[in-house]
Amino acid sequence: MVTQETHVARNYAPLDVTIASAEGSWVTDVEGRRYLDMLAGYSALNFGHRHPELVTAATEQLGKITLTSRAFRSDRLEPFAAALAELCGKDLVLPMNTGAEAVETGIKVARAWGYRVKGVAPERAKIVVAHGNFHGRTSTIVGFSDDASARDDFGPFAPGFVSVPFGDIDALTEAIDDDTVAVMIEPIQGEAGVIVPPEGFLRRVREVTSERNVLFVADEIQSGLGRTGETFACDREDVVPDLYLLGKALGGGIVPVSAVVGDESVLGVLRPGEHGSTFGGNPLAAAVGLRVVQLLGDGRFQERARALGEHLDGLLAGLVDSGVASYRRVGLWAGVDIDESVGTGREVTEALLARGVLAKDTHGQTVRLAPPLTIRSSELDWAIEQLRLVLTR
Repeated sequence: MVTQETHVARNYAPLDVTIASAEGSWVTDVEGRRYLDMLAGYSALNFGHRHPELVTAATEQLGKITLTSRAFRSDRLEPFAAALAELCGKDLVLPMNTGAEAVETGIKVARAWGYRVKGVAPERAKIVVAHGNFHGRTSTIVGFSDDASARDDFGPFAPGFVSVPFGDIDALTEAIDDDTVAVMIEPIQGEAGVIVPPEGFLRRVREVTSERNVLFVADEIQSGLGRTGETFACDREDVVPDLYLLGKALGGGIVPVSAVVGDESVLGVLRPGEHGSTFGGNPLAAAVGLRVVQLLGDGRFQERARALGEHLDGLLAGLVDSGVASYRRVGLWAGVDIDESVGTGREVTEALLARGVLAKDTHGQTVRLAPPLTIRSSELDWAIEQLRLVLTR
């Protein structure tokens, strides 16, 4: 029975639980104790653990073929790409594996577009990003992070990024110059604690980037695919970016699947041999990804996120000034700021663990809640009741 990670590199500090199985919104540890999952793999498990339709898609594909590499075509890739392109209202899909790979791909595409289409001089391309961002942990990405734990001791870093305060359209506009090829932001900052920009910010970003001939690249890896009550967080302001960066829920919690989605005029700048991935777009990933897109097609998961999110909002509102200093909630996604008199976010998640609830802290005092979109309202009631008991113990 494995209860410790003696031989695993210590790049995580997990809560003291060892999970052995899961189904729906619940997981079971090696001792048989069940926990309600209120994190859902940072939105990778939007459809819950082992969603039967996704498991069926994966199982059927396992019996056929799992990998060809992109040196050859597979019969699963084009149907997946066509469905995802239609969901996004775009022309082309570039499949990868992890969210960080999608971001790195988006950076390369934006730079190539800047040189080949916009006419930026060689080696001068700039990308505007936001303070508090989290786009992944590759050496390029952490180079424009302002999180010391992500950045310190990992340089030197790649140049070409300009960071401005998140939600400040004036600072963003001022940062754009003739060498700027893209603005890359999370429509809602997840790792930062579910930080929501001011109303109208995304619309202004779209207007400014269009006016200045700059790409709008939306990192919807956490916020996309139903989490916010819309297919994409950008839909909340009726905004369509030039590039969507997608991941996490795209693999249904079964396999890592990510993608960059855009029109031919942007994503078409790449030429054969300039970018690729051995596993990106593999038949197993494409089969699961296609079923994910189909699950989102009728809008029922988006509607569940809206309705359950409103229910969650009412529950959290009752905790303000009773251990909760403040909270932010969009769809079925919340950042809950814990009053310092109660304890740290980590201490609260440890206490929740003891009561059978899995959640994750971030930035000291904030607890993130992102349960599967399949969760029941009664289960939300129970989870927040456990939070209330922890806060008032």
